[in-house]
Amino acid sequence: MKTTQQVDVLIIGAGPSGCSAAAMLAEQGHRVLVVEREKFPRYHIGESLIPFTYGPLERLGLIPRMKQSHFTKKFSVQFVAQNGKASQPFYFFNRYDRETVAQSWQILRSEFDLMLMQHAREKGATVEEEMTVTSLIKEEGRVVGVAGKRNDGTPFEYRAAITLDCTGKESFAAVREGWRLRDPYLNKVAVWTYYKGSKRDEGIDEGQTTVAMIPEKGWFWHIPQHDDMVSVGVVAEGKYLTRGGVKDLKAIFHREVEENLWIKDRLSTGQQVGEYYITSEYTHHSKHCYRDGLLLVGDAFCFLDPVFSSGLMLALKSGVMAADAVHDSLVAKDISPSRFEAYGRGLRDGIENMRKLVYAFYDPEFSFKKVIDKYPDMAGDITDCLSGDVNKDFTRLWQAIEEFAPLPKNLPVGAPLASTSAELQPA
Repeated sequence: MKTTQQVDVLIIGAGPSGCSAAAMLAEQGHRVLVVEREKFPRYHIGESLIPFTYGPLERLGLIPRMKQSHFTKKFSVQFVAQNGKASQPFYFFNRYDRETVAQSWQILRSEFDLMLMQHAREKGATVEEEMTVTSLIKEEGRVVGVAGKRNDGTPFEYRAAITLDCTGKESFAAVREGWRLRDPYLNKVAVWTYYKGSKRDEGIDEGQTTVAMIPEKGWFWHIPQHDDMVSVGVVAEGKYLTRGGVKDLKAIFHREVEENLWIKDRLSTGQQVGEYYITSEYTHHSKHCYRDGLLLVGDAFCFLDPVFSSGLMLALKSGVMAADAVHDSLVAKDISPSRFEAYGRGLRDGIENMRKLVYAFYDPEFSFKKVIDKYPDMAGDITDCLSGDVNKDFTRLWQAIEEFAPLPKNLPVGAPLASTSAELQPA
């Protein structure tokens, strides 16, 4: 028997963007239903929180829970040359308040995402797991809900005044709407795994993120986690990683370990555990953030190369921004595209700033040191952007960086799609 239900807000996907939006909207009294394909806890990559994740977590009321958690505290990031020489750690508390923004975490996504899901339920949202959405329901050009099947094959149909696509990198709606665009340049491949008992720093440096370089502007991430685990992976062009016809993930990973002396030393003790994973075609963008009744949030709106660990910050931030925009539109009984212009513009402004920094990073001749040596006053702006304070005016920074590396123009994407239906008031 098919299940049919009407709610105020329907959310596809119970990841960080979906559950953050669900928690805030439910707390404001809206009937919120989240449908999730998997059963939590489940594995997911993306394990490092940058400093300005603090704001969304604070809005959600989760800072006390994070501070009481066993997640590894993160106070810094460092960069390592191919020869193994490490930079001095960039401590966040040299620029930000040590008790708030400067205190971040390295997380285990299965635990972190489950915490967010439980928080959404505590705030009053209904979250249903093991539910696969197969299609958007449209009436007169407007999205009015979704249809799909439970794991037991039972069909369901849920309807809502507005539907949020929070399906992550798969971007359910953007693919079906033909909105998904690959970035002209940022299309890397990542291969990663986990180590237990390998070498790690002590004290305040134990939880720092390390970016370690290999040839052709490839790089390793090294993310220390709790329970003596480390997430470690390599990112580079696919043609570089598969050179010589090597396609076995284990062989690719361990060959690249030999390309950085710091990584090689860190992994010389301890034991590799679990699988070797791969993902490709990292960066994509959506042409639009909204069409009548449908809003894209988090990675479903844009997935950006992970070199500066911006993904979780953008997911949580967009979830909070989406909740604010949706709440205002429901209260006003107006879900027309114009209600979501500021949402799309705000997200794209931040994404474009981070995207410029990523482009510069991958330029063979670029280094942050070169910029700071010539323009010492730019160090603060670089730190702010890397830390996730992305909605600032960085005009002077981009002018300085363009002396060392070409930067991309802003992509003309992300605005709401003009209305295609006559009636735009929520049912």
